[in-house]
Amino acid sequence: MENRPNRNSKPNTGKGPKKDSTAAGSAKPGARTGKFAPKKGLLNKPKYSRTGKPVSDKDRFSDPALPTFSEHIRLNKYLSNAGVCSRREADELIKAGVVEVNGVVVTEMGYKVAPGDKVKYGGESLSQETHRYVLLNKPKDFITTSSDPQNRRTVIHLVKNACRERIYSVGRLDRNTTGLLLFTNDGDLAKKLTHPKFDVKKMYQVSLDKPLTTEHLHLIKEGLTLEDGVIKPDQVDYVAGMDDRREIGIEIHSGKNRIVRRIFESLDYKVMKLDRVVFAGLTKKDLPRGKWRFLTEQEVSFLKMSK
Repeated sequence: MENRPNRNSKPNTGKGPKKDSTAAGSAKPGARTGKFAPKKGLLNKPKYSRTGKPVSDKDRFSDPALPTFSEHIRLNKYLSNAGVCSRREADELIKAGVVEVNGVVVTEMGYKVAPGDKVKYGGESLSQETHRYVLLNKPKDFITTSSDPQNRRTVIHLVKNACRERIYSVGRLDRNTTGLLLFTNDGDLAKKLTHPKFDVKKMYQVSLDKPLTTEHLHLIKEGLTLEDGVIKPDQVDYVAGMDDRREIGIEIHSGKNRIVRRIFESLDYKVMKLDRVVFAGLTKKDLPRGKWRFLTEQEVSFLKMSK
């Protein structure tokens, strides 16, 4: 048999004793060691793609035919990605024994789903979806619901062609309230944006039936006691540049039902128009009434990183 040189051996440079790279447990030449070393299992990645060309690290993120570094995901994340609920709520569903993987009930926390696994919840098969984020400038006379037994127009009709995934509104707007409404199938983000502890800011422009007195403006700023407790806006003032004191700007983070209308109604004002102009830092800029757009990557990142 022909004697071939050992590809793993290196010439002795005199800087130290030559190490036997073929010894058990030794690292391969060029392999990263220490805290930057790849985790076990990643060294067995394929060296060539289906085209026969060498595989670079960049290819692994762009070629869908190649395995990725995150094929297995936690079951709770799978349920969240499928639009069922948030990850925390998914943990409760798993504990309750209502989730099946490949026909077997799974109650183990941290269980990971592999590609090709069949996941069921409530007897229905689930599939992972791409997260979608759609911003709508809601017009008047549309109700915020997925369907309506009275056959009234719903906001879902306005965004039905946005994507094939099933998306839901984050919070609600009254039928006669216009402005920004976010839709997504990202359960974690939706819960974050509607949970009181995150203090998500919403700004409205309010048109009243009569001028708001200075006395009432100060009362609103100090906080009013309504039937369900004290409510104090983050900011409230007359709209700049408007001579008529019927136009009011109010910023609030409370998610209580009809809270803006009830604030002014408690002081004997009727809200003629109510328009949400800012939601969680998102604005209506270049978004006409009744139209929608996808959020940019930067906007999604901002929403996820905000406290």
